[in-house]
Amino acid sequence: MADNTPSHPGSGPGNPLIPALVTLTVATGMVDALSYLELDRVFVANMTGNIVFIAFALVDAENFSVVASLIALAAFMVGSIIGGQLGHRLTQRTKLFVAFTCVEVVLLLAATLATLLSAINLTAQRYGLIVLLALAMGVQNAGVRKLAVPNLTTTVLTMAVTGIAADGRVAGGTDSKVGIRGLSIAAMLGGAVFGAFLIEQRLVTLCVGVATALVAVSCALVITRR
Repeated sequence: MADNTPSHPGSGPGNPLIPALVTLTVATGMVDALSYLELDRVFVANMTGNIVFIAFALVDAENFSVVASLIALAAFMVGSIIGGQLGHRLTQRTKLFVAFTCVEVVLLLAATLATLLSAINLTAQRYGLIVLLALAMGVQNAGVRKLAVPNLTTTVLTMAVTGIAADGRVAGGTDSKVGIRGLSIAAMLGGAVFGAFLIEQRLVTLCVGVATALVAVSCALVITRR
């Protein structure tokens, strides 16, 4: 992929970033499935959900934690600062994508190692894992935001669903935007289903490990298509 392409590329099927971003979306679904089902009902990628969860916890709704959601928000913001700094320093899209996915892989590897070394049964262990995962997702979100590929944010699907309905067209037709939006939704759904399945089987380490591998694959996809 050439580095001198526009800073705001389109979302047509010819964009080489599309498969990499879809792969990241699958990983996001897996990580959020893990965090919600295993880590005190918290999201590490979907910050809208955490803000709502804080509201639930403030009225003593069962099984929601203000502390866990605040930790996820804070770690996500720190990760976003890191990703934002990478975006300011690296103007070439390939270098930016490789940089933020490499940082993300390191953080996810640390999370994988943490689940491998000890069971997630203590509050401190759960909070540590939330921090690592939310940092990784913050870095990813800031990097993807800088890339600004339309209809592929890798975490937020509300506008994708709105776009499909508002455009009034059938997915798979002539509108490539609808197809990309549908692909993004399917990727998140598939990742969340797979992640939830692994968590239900008590395969936490495998869940984080597969998500880590997917991020590494997305990085490789971009490098090989330079």
